[in-house]
Amino acid sequence: MAVTCTVLPLRIMQALDGTDTRLLSALAQDPRRTVVALAQKLGLSRNTVQARMAQLEKKHVFLSFERRINPAALGYPLMAFISVHVQQQKLTRLAQDLAAIPEILEGYGLTGSADLLLRVVAQDAEDLFRINGKILACDGVERADTALAMGELIPFRVQPLLERGPQGS
Repeated sequence: MAVTCTVLPLRIMQALDGTDTRLLSALAQDPRRTVVALAQKLGLSRNTVQARMAQLEKKHVFLSFERRINPAALGYPLMAFISVHVQQQKLTRLAQDLAAIPEILEGYGLTGSADLLLRVVAQDAEDLFRINGKILACDGVERADTALAMGELIPFRVQPLLERGPQGS
């Protein structure tokens, strides 16, 4: 199976306006709302909402349309963050190799002492040890430091940013 790595833009070049922000806020509150329900809630036409949604998607504002599934429900109750130190010239191939490890949920390039931060899940401590070994065996990995997540204190959220309103516009 070929794995491709996509680097999504971290910066949206065109500013969002108040209507975009209201639309995103309504979606953040209830991601299952239909276009018609969004139009009714926001007092906009269905065509306006649909056009705005298409523009936002084109700008890469939406990260994913998949449902977030709790890995614990799949038998992976442990979560850990692994800081990886790599040989920079091997980073592109290494990212592909790491993406092929199913227990790695996310990976980010970093500044600072580590080069990558991986969010991984495991069945238990022994499984985490196995996953760590797979990461260390990848060509280009020099060192990996593992930190076990004890609990999620602040879940992923954007609502406070939406409530603040568009910045830079």
